Formats: sequence, C-alpha cells, structure tokens
Amino acid sequence: MNLKRKIWEEQFFKYLMGFFTYSIMAILFFIIYEILKKGVPALSWDMITQVPKGGFYFGKEGGILNAIVGTVYLSVGASLISFVISLPVALFINIALVKYGHWKNTIRFILDILWGVPPIVYGAFGFTLMLALGLQASLLVGTLTIAFLITPIMIRAMDEVIRSIPLGLLEASYSLGATRYETAFVIFFRQALPGIATAFLLGFGKGVGDTAAVLFTAGYTDYIPERLADPAATLPLAIFFQLGSPIPEVQARAYAAAVILTVLILLISIISRYISSKLSKNTI
Repeated sequence: MNLKRKIWEEQFFKYLMGFFTYSIMAILFFIIYEILKKGVPALSWDMITQVPKGGFYFGKEGGILNAIVGTVYLSVGASLISFVISLPVALFINIALVKYGHWKNTIRFILDILWGVPPIVYGAFGFTLMLALGLQASLLVGTLTIAFLITPIMIRAMDEVIRSIPLGLLEASYSLGATRYETAFVIFFRQALPGIATAFLLGFGKGVGDTAAVLFTAGYTDYIPERLADPAATLPLAIFFQLGSPIPEVQARAYAAAVILTVLILLISIISRYISSKLSKNTI
C-alpha cells in the first residue's frame, strides 16, 4: 500500500511538472506568435535603416535606427563597465576569501538582494545621481545606470561558475609557486572562460531589454547620439511610446520594433550557447 502511494505521488508530480513546463512553453510561443503576427507586416527595410522623420509618430515616413543604435551603445557600454568590475570581484570572492566562508556568504547575500531590486529603483537612483552631479539625461548617465543594474547579475553569474571549479586546482596552483594574481587571472579565468562569456552575454541581454532603468536617465531623441552627453533612444522606450499612440499604423510599428528586440535577444542567446560550447573545449 505504501509502495503504491509512493508510485502514485511520483506519477502525480511528474505530470504536474510536465503540465507547468509545457504551459510556460505554450505561453512563450503564444507571445512570440502574437508579436510576429502584428509586427512582421509593419516591418520594412526603411524602418531599420532610417531615423524618425517629421511625422513618424503620426504614421509617416522614417524608422527606428536611432533606437537600435542607442540600444547597442547603451548595452555594450554598460556591459563592458560591468565586466571590468564583475570579473575581479568574482575571482576575489572565490580565491582571496576561500577561507572566509562567512564573508563569502555575506557578499553573495548582498548581491542577491541587489539582483532582486526592481529596475525602476536603479533608474530612480541614476536620476538622483544625475541631478546631484548637475548632468542631463544622456548616453553616459543611461550607460552608468544600466551598469549599476547588471553588475550584481554578472558578478553572481561569474561567481557560480568559478565556485564550481575544484578547490584542488587552487591548491595545485599555489603548490607550483603561482601567485594569487596568476592563479586568478590565468588559471581560474581560463577554466571559467565559457561561463564568464555566458555571464557577459546574460548581462548584455538584460541591458538590451530593460526599459525602466533608462526611462529617466537616457532621455529620448530622434537622432543617433554622437557624444556621451547626447540623449539616446532605446528600443524598449520606442515600443512604449508608439504603443501609446491612438494611430493603428504607429501601434503596428511598435510591434515591429518588438520583433527587432526579440530577434536581438534571441541572437544573444544563440551566440552565448555557441561561444560557451566552443570555449568549453579549451578547459579541463
């Protein structure tokens, strides 16, 4: 009787997990289908290669090249800044603090809290900092705000990869006379390179799709920014502004912009998988 109950429970939870898994997949495919159905007909080459012209938000000619370029500028800049900060911190946690478990857990706990902070809070922080420094909404302030947002994510992603490296590799490195710097940035970096690349692209993808963090800090413009002090448009904000229009043609363009954003994030995911698989061949 007890055995039958355990078998029944196992089958129940098996089908329950399968139900939720396929439900999530179905919802995802439905969202993508709706975006493609409404966005692809409005997508055109002019929309991708031109900046907005007079009357674009009233259904006239132009495109969203300004938002595409602005998104790339913001995301690449923020990801590079975050990477420069995240890699040393992740290596420090797992090498310099290897004997201090309490400090490691405390730092990870703080990073997890920062990871869970809503993007709008980072946007408000960036806006407050911008006013305190006497700056205006610009590419620079938007980049820094996104860097604040994705740095905890990137650190924790790298940390999880590095902490999976066997402790014996650290001991072997020290026994052969390697310094802490060589152990961290040569041996551990090489071993964790696939995961580090994935963490970088994870942060980049987060920066691409975020709206709230740059709502008050990056500004918006119909032009491509040429300086760090210039405002920068982004794809999420372009979608937001166009969906608020009462003109059906402009709303359709919002879905077209959503198609571009979805394809961009999909490409990041594919590239991440490809790089990770390629770099894994060079590790132990």
